Amino acid sequence: MAQIDALPPLREVIETHGIAAKKALGQNFLLDLNLTARIARAAGDLTQCDVLEVGPGPGGLTRGLLAEGARRVLAIEKDSRCIPALEQIAAAYPGRLTTINGDALEVDPLAHLTPPIRVAANLPYNIGTELLVRWLTPADWPPYWTSLTLMFQREVAQRIVAEPGSKAYGRLAILAQWRADAHIVLDLPPEAFVPAPKVSSAVVHLTALPAPRYPADAQTLSHVVATAFNQRRKMLRSSLKGLSPEIEDHLVAAGIAPTDRAERVALEGFCALARSLHEAG
Repeated sequence: MAQIDALPPLREVIETHGIAAKKALGQNFLLDLNLTARIARAAGDLTQCDVLEVGPGPGGLTRGLLAEGARRVLAIEKDSRCIPALEQIAAAYPGRLTTINGDALEVDPLAHLTPPIRVAANLPYNIGTELLVRWLTPADWPPYWTSLTLMFQREVAQRIVAEPGSKAYGRLAILAQWRADAHIVLDLPPEAFVPAPKVSSAVVHLTALPAPRYPADAQTLSHVVATAFNQRRKMLRSSLKGLSPEIEDHLVAAGIAPTDRAERVALEGFCALARSLHEAG
């Protein structure tokens, strides 16, 4: 295992501080510093950026981000057992690591970070998707972050980058690809983690676009897509009939066959449909 700093190996840190992973917190620790350094590098050039990290645990990725030159890291950790280990890292990188013992769903990172800001995290499985949706759906665009480098269960990662016609294609793909470029940059087997989860994992890198890929009202698009994929096996003229009495006309105007199903419609088509519905009031 690569030695990226003078701090103890992560297994030793976990033993010293009694940080056994808790299933209730969605914890699966990545202890190989080679891998955490690769994830940090996948986040891009960090030397001129502040970085938000959610769920650092014992600090493997935290150390990778700091070793790769992050200007400042804000680590939000709900598990108070991990705080002493993170404070040890902060002492080794003076003035560059701020740790908050709290819930990432409730903390405002902008109170602690200065743009440009990147987000990099081995997200807790139980809040990963909710956090991603929040980051993709702010009130204003572009967002405060320039990129997201996030670890998910591989099934979730595949949903983010999925293309029309695939079983994984759905609301998450459209939300992500409407406003960002998304790519899987690293696959990780269960045995890379302690404890080993039952599923494989993958790291997704998303780069924020300066403006959405196609024009559409965000709330209308989100509602249309959620409704369409809630009954993905139905033809759109049936699944979307509650949105408008003239839904077939709106579908045709958007270049979509009323007999199509949601998984066959590309992002551009959903945006055109959202525009048509929004303009009709």
